[in-house]
Amino acid sequence: MRIDKSSQLRNAGLFAITWPIFIEQLSHILPGIVDTFMVSHLGDGAVAGLAVANQIVGFFIILFSFIGIGSTVVLTHYLGARDRDGAARVAATAVGVNFWLGVVVSVLIWLGSGAMLRLLHLPPSLMPYAQPFLALMGGTLFLESLNIAFGAVLRAHGHTREAMFIAIGMNVINLLLNVVLIFGMLGLPKMGVVGAALSTVVSRALACLALAWVVRHQLQLRLRLHWLTRFSRDAIARILRIGIPAAGENLCWQASFMVITYFVGQMGESSLATFSYAMQLSMIMMMLGIAIGIGTEIIVGHLVGAGELDEAYRQLLRSLRVGLGVTVITTCSVVALAPWLFGMFTQDPVIIAGGALLLRVSLLLEPGRTFNLVVINSLRATGDARFPVLMGMCSMWGVAVPLAWYLGLHLGWGLIGIWIAFTCDEWVRGLSMYARWKSRVWEKHARAIHA
Repeated sequence: MRIDKSSQLRNAGLFAITWPIFIEQLSHILPGIVDTFMVSHLGDGAVAGLAVANQIVGFFIILFSFIGIGSTVVLTHYLGARDRDGAARVAATAVGVNFWLGVVVSVLIWLGSGAMLRLLHLPPSLMPYAQPFLALMGGTLFLESLNIAFGAVLRAHGHTREAMFIAIGMNVINLLLNVVLIFGMLGLPKMGVVGAALSTVVSRALACLALAWVVRHQLQLRLRLHWLTRFSRDAIARILRIGIPAAGENLCWQASFMVITYFVGQMGESSLATFSYAMQLSMIMMMLGIAIGIGTEIIVGHLVGAGELDEAYRQLLRSLRVGLGVTVITTCSVVALAPWLFGMFTQDPVIIAGGALLLRVSLLLEPGRTFNLVVINSLRATGDARFPVLMGMCSMWGVAVPLAWYLGLHLGWGLIGIWIAFTCDEWVRGLSMYARWKSRVWEKHARAIHA
């Protein structure tokens, strides 16, 4: 790829960059939605067990994402400055570091899956569903760590469509294997939740091979064995300077979410199943916001690398207006279809009614979340990575967790109390991030990149 791709990205429209990212991000969450839908035919208890197991998997995936986030930002700076050799060093370092991190995490989960689930107070009746699923999914997470690194390299170079097509292919394979393995077709035994995990593992492995091929042939970056053993210290330092605060914010959210999931677990199996279904549908609503945030991050990162800070400032404001408009339309559509959507997962009228009510509260929640998804990514792209994590820690643990306990358990409002707590947290953080951007304090971090 020629280095003038950077100027093309800066001049490209937000939509041209964002829509492939949206399809790719949506494809990443579809395996979880498909697994939930198919496993729901085994019973709401199976879904509740998988929900807790997936919290643990998600927690560790965030560990991998800090390399992905950091490398994407650093790569855009090098590419914006037209330094292809520096970008190649960052790409190699990101892949190598994430691979070894993935190996360590995989071994840890494989050996400790039962202990982790008991730590979250999973009801013993749900353990037969959750433990084998977690052991298989978590024990092969090194595949996902590589996928995250390869995907970050491709997106930073502007190859969002290739990553999108691979993600779509991964989902098609996952869906077909789910049908065969979960329900025991084509002469194979009925594997239940283990089949759901195995389908995801196989599809991830194939996606990993495809991403590696694209990185080599589209970016002209030859994958060498020394990528796994020789790391650029300067590249690691630059990645971690962005990635660690980003991971801290994401890990903080995931940890607070796991605590809140523990609160929900005390409300009973039915509430846990409702919570799981509602979260799956909430992910669909936030996908466009996530895509716009990542697309804006790529454009802002290239602008910062080129020293065009005023244009970077205006780009975020344009992207935020688009993101809020899209979020409102998407959320209203999902809320209108809520009873039918929940009916796809379960026939329990209590779960359907309770879930639909939660999504109505999301009409207030999702716009606040969009402020976070769009503005935080742009702050990181400028190098201002510490403020989001500090603000996130204060809000998540000072607003979301205590309010979820007080409203959900203490006052007995149940899941509605939990959703109100989420809403308050998102708006506190979202407005804080917006105020940070408008203050233009981030410009000193952006200028330091060129120092």
